[in-house]
Amino acid sequence: MHFLGEYESTVDSKGRFLLPAGFKKQLPDGETRFVISRGFEECLTLYPMQVWQPLHARISNLNQFDPKVRQFQRQFLGGATEVELDSAGRLLLPASLKGHAKLEKDITLVAQGDKLEIWDTANYKKLFDSFDANAFSVLANEVMGQQQIG
Repeated sequence: MHFLGEYESTVDSKGRFLLPAGFKKQLPDGETRFVISRGFEECLTLYPMQVWQPLHARISNLNQFDPKVRQFQRQFLGGATEVELDSAGRLLLPASLKGHAKLEKDITLVAQGDKLEIWDTANYKKLFDSFDANAFSVLANEVMGQQQIG
Protein backbone atom coordinates (compact mmCIF):
# COMPACT_ATOMS: atom_id res chain seq x y z
CA MET A 1 0.00 0.00 0.00
CA HIS A 2 1.44 3.35 -1.03
CA PHE A 3 -0.62 6.48 -0.59
CA LEU A 4 -0.16 9.49 -2.85
CA GLY A 5 -1.47 13.01 -2.41
CA GLU A 6 -2.38 15.65 0.08
CA TYR A 7 -5.97 16.63 0.84
CA GLU A 8 -7.72 19.06 3.14
CA SER A 9 -10.64 18.21 5.39
CA THR A 10 -12.58 19.80 8.23
CA VAL A 11 -13.10 18.59 11.79
CA ASP A 12 -16.72 18.90 12.89
CA SER A 13 -17.98 19.85 16.36
CA LYS A 14 -17.90 16.19 17.45
CA GLY A 15 -14.25 15.75 16.43
CA ARG A 16 -14.94 13.82 13.23
CA PHE A 17 -13.51 14.39 9.78
CA LEU A 18 -14.32 13.00 6.37
CA LEU A 19 -11.57 10.80 4.95
CA PRO A 20 -10.97 12.40 1.54
CA ALA A 21 -12.20 10.38 -1.44
CA GLY A 22 -8.73 10.59 -2.97
CA PHE A 23 -7.38 8.49 -0.10
CA LYS A 24 -10.44 6.25 0.26
CA LYS A 25 -10.03 5.01 -3.29
CA GLN A 26 -6.39 4.10 -2.54
CA LEU A 27 -7.40 1.77 0.32
CA PRO A 28 -7.69 -1.97 -0.26
CA ASP A 29 -11.29 -3.14 -0.66
CA GLY A 30 -13.02 -3.45 2.68
CA GLU A 31 -10.36 -1.59 4.72
CA THR A 32 -12.31 0.52 7.23
CA ARG A 33 -10.26 0.15 10.43
CA PHE A 34 -7.28 2.34 11.33
CA VAL A 35 -5.06 3.26 14.25
CA ILE A 36 -4.38 6.93 14.99
CA SER A 37 -1.28 7.72 17.02
CA ARG A 38 1.00 10.64 17.84
CA GLY A 39 3.27 11.61 14.98
CA PHE A 40 6.93 12.50 15.35
CA GLU A 41 6.24 16.20 14.90
CA GLU A 42 3.07 18.07 15.87
CA CYS A 43 0.84 15.84 13.78
CA LEU A 44 -1.00 12.55 14.04
CA THR A 45 -0.31 9.42 12.06
CA LEU A 46 -3.14 7.34 10.59
CA TYR A 47 -2.26 3.70 9.92
CA PRO A 48 -4.54 1.34 8.00
CA MET A 49 -4.97 -1.75 10.20
CA GLN A 50 -3.03 -3.99 7.82
CA VAL A 51 -0.04 -1.63 8.18
CA TRP A 52 -0.41 -1.14 11.94
CA GLN A 53 -0.54 -4.83 12.91
CA PRO A 54 2.97 -5.83 11.73
CA LEU A 55 4.41 -2.55 13.05
CA HIS A 56 2.83 -3.14 16.46
CA ALA A 57 4.15 -6.72 16.50
CA ARG A 58 7.65 -5.48 15.71
CA ILE A 59 7.52 -2.85 18.49
CA SER A 60 6.09 -5.40 20.95
CA ASN A 61 9.02 -7.74 20.29
CA LEU A 62 11.68 -5.19 21.26
CA ASN A 63 13.81 -5.81 24.36
CA GLN A 64 11.63 -4.87 27.34
CA PHE A 65 14.70 -4.70 29.59
CA ASP A 66 16.11 -1.71 27.69
CA PRO A 67 14.90 1.61 29.21
CA LYS A 68 15.10 3.30 25.79
CA VAL A 69 12.75 0.69 24.37
CA ARG A 70 10.25 1.23 27.17
CA GLN A 71 10.37 5.02 26.68
CA PHE A 72 9.93 4.64 22.92
CA GLN A 73 6.99 2.29 23.43
CA ARG A 74 5.33 4.73 25.85
CA GLN A 75 5.73 7.63 23.47
CA PHE A 76 4.79 5.72 20.33
CA LEU A 77 2.05 3.42 21.59
CA GLY A 78 0.60 5.67 24.29
CA GLY A 79 -2.62 7.15 23.05
CA ALA A 80 -2.73 4.98 19.94
CA THR A 81 -6.42 4.42 19.28
CA GLU A 82 -8.33 2.18 16.91
CA VAL A 83 -10.92 4.02 14.83
CA GLU A 84 -13.31 2.91 12.12
CA LEU A 85 -14.93 4.70 9.22
CA ASP A 86 -18.57 5.38 9.97
CA SER A 87 -21.34 4.98 7.38
CA ALA A 88 -20.66 8.54 6.14
CA GLY A 89 -16.91 7.89 5.67
CA ARG A 90 -15.82 9.85 8.76
CA LEU A 91 -13.21 9.10 11.41
CA LEU A 92 -13.32 10.30 15.01
CA LEU A 93 -10.22 12.05 16.36
CA PRO A 94 -9.55 11.12 20.00
CA ALA A 95 -9.52 14.32 22.10
CA SER A 96 -6.10 13.64 23.67
CA LEU A 97 -4.48 13.11 20.28
CA LYS A 98 -6.27 16.10 18.81
CA GLY A 99 -4.59 18.24 21.45
CA HIS A 100 -1.14 16.78 20.71
CA ALA A 101 -1.37 17.89 17.07
CA LYS A 102 -3.17 21.16 17.90
CA LEU A 103 -5.98 20.22 15.52
CA GLU A 104 -8.87 22.65 15.49
CA LYS A 105 -11.04 22.83 12.38
CA ASP A 106 -9.00 22.82 9.15
CA ILE A 107 -6.75 19.80 8.71
CA THR A 108 -4.52 18.49 5.95
CA LEU A 109 -3.97 14.78 5.38
CA VAL A 110 -0.61 13.97 3.81
CA ALA A 111 0.53 10.72 2.18
CA GLN A 112 3.58 9.20 3.84
CA GLY A 113 4.06 5.91 2.01
CA ASP A 114 1.85 3.32 3.68
CA LYS A 115 0.35 5.74 6.21
CA LEU A 116 -1.10 9.26 6.42
CA GLU A 117 -0.15 12.23 8.54
CA ILE A 118 -2.86 14.54 9.88
CA TRP A 119 -1.77 18.17 10.34
CA ASP A 120 -3.42 21.38 11.40
CA THR A 121 -3.55 23.13 8.00
CA ALA A 122 -1.95 26.36 9.25
CA ASN A 123 0.92 24.45 10.91
CA TYR A 124 1.44 22.35 7.79
CA LYS A 125 1.71 25.50 5.66
CA LYS A 126 4.19 27.03 8.16
CA LEU A 127 6.34 23.92 7.80
CA PHE A 128 6.75 24.64 4.08
CA ASP A 129 7.02 28.40 4.46
CA SER A 130 10.04 27.92 6.73
CA PHE A 131 11.79 25.53 4.34
CA ASP A 132 13.19 27.09 1.15
CA ALA A 133 14.14 25.34 -2.10
CA ASN A 134 17.86 25.37 -1.31
CA ALA A 135 17.32 23.77 2.10
CA PHE A 136 15.19 21.10 0.41
CA SER A 137 17.95 20.46 -2.12
CA VAL A 138 20.51 20.00 0.67
CA LEU A 139 18.15 17.68 2.58
CA ALA A 140 17.44 15.63 -0.56
CA ASN A 141 21.16 15.17 -1.14
CA GLU A 142 21.74 14.12 2.48
CA VAL A 143 18.88 11.63 2.47
CA MET A 144 18.96 10.34 -1.11
CA GLY A 145 22.40 11.32 -2.43
CA GLN A 146 23.93 7.89 -1.96
CA GLN A 147 21.11 6.03 -3.66
CA GLN A 148 20.63 5.41 -7.35
CA ILE A 149 17.21 6.72 -8.38
CA GLY A 150 15.29 5.26 -11.28
